[in-house]
Amino acid sequence: MKFHIENMTCGGCAKSVSKAIAAIDPTCEINFDIPNRTIEFVTEKRADLFAHALASKGYPAVSI
Repeated sequence: MKFHIENMTCGGCAKSVSKAIAAIDPTCEINFDIPNRTIEFVTEKRADLFAHALASKGYPAVSI
């Protein structure tokens, strides 16, 4: 699963994003690309669950 997160601009943002994802699937290992503002991870959960959780934390995400 891959998302573009426009508001993710630093390591602090990445930590917040990581917490939001871990709340849904704590086993995810997330690959961050902060300069391109993308994340990628493998999960069995639905993408909309992650998109909603990220948006609620102030990081609207678009699945790519």
